Amino acid sequence: MKVRHFLTVPDLSREEFEAVLSSAAVWKQNPRGDLLAGKTVALIFGKPSTRTRVSFSVGVHQLGGMPLYLSEQELQMRKSESIEDTARVLSRYVDAIVIRTFAQKDVEDLAAAASVPVINALTDDDHPCQALTDLFTFRERFADPGGRKIVYLGDGNNVAGSLAEAGAMAGVDVCLSVPEGWDLTAPKMASIAAVATTQGTKVWVERDPLAAVTGASALYTDVWISMGQPQDTAKVETLRPYQVNATLLARALPDAIVLHCLPAHRGEEITDDVMDGPQSAVFDQAENRLHVQKALMAFLVGGCLA
Repeated sequence: MKVRHFLTVPDLSREEFEAVLSSAAVWKQNPRGDLLAGKTVALIFGKPSTRTRVSFSVGVHQLGGMPLYLSEQELQMRKSESIEDTARVLSRYVDAIVIRTFAQKDVEDLAAAASVPVINALTDDDHPCQALTDLFTFRERFADPGGRKIVYLGDGNNVAGSLAEAGAMAGVDVCLSVPEGWDLTAPKMASIAAVATTQGTKVWVERDPLAAVTGASALYTDVWISMGQPQDTAKVETLRPYQVNATLLARALPDAIVLHCLPAHRGEEITDDVMDGPQSAVFDQAENRLHVQKALMAFLVGGCLA
């Protein structure tokens, strides 16, 4: 049986995507199981994390397995050993590998050499586990998401790209409200377009944030200066009109929700009153990382969808 990896959202078929989200709802209601009993999942972290590390560690434990945390500083990967050799060795010890790092190619090379499932927990190009969670959270609030749109405001980063792919696959339109010069890459837009065409959904770019959020069901943002990037005053000023605040939220639908993948730079890309307000789903979204990732691991490692 061919080993399955999850490196980008389109690695799942539409049917698998739907099944994982349905399974996540079951795990949320019944959090413990034994699908990973006797199994070990390696958690490789090149970037620090709160939600990713805790949610995967707790998720593996709740499924009956053992999480094994490995910082990249503790490994010889990229130093005295190739990524491919690291993958081959770890595959002899563990039942799955979760990796959060910088370069997408590193994750792809690891997966190509591994004989166990590899899950991309974030790279500079993609954040597919977050995107699955985003659509799960959206559907919790809107049982019938058809005809609704999610608006992402900020710069075209890894979160925006994976969100657009997941929204397109889930039958939800996604508007990317980004300033000129901060778009997603051409290859990522091509990937998004391919998913949208197949599923009959729309993904488009709208430079004017006021126009973008009109009639929206969700306003989504992320930090403007990502982890490891130097402070960029010019970028912050360019993105200031895209701040998720009460003015923009008032243009959305009355039942619209606010999303943020966290951590947030409060007062920069989002204001306190919106993030802590009654329309915020930010902390439900954070919790849901646990449930969605358990469903994903149950599928890829345990061969089961609850």
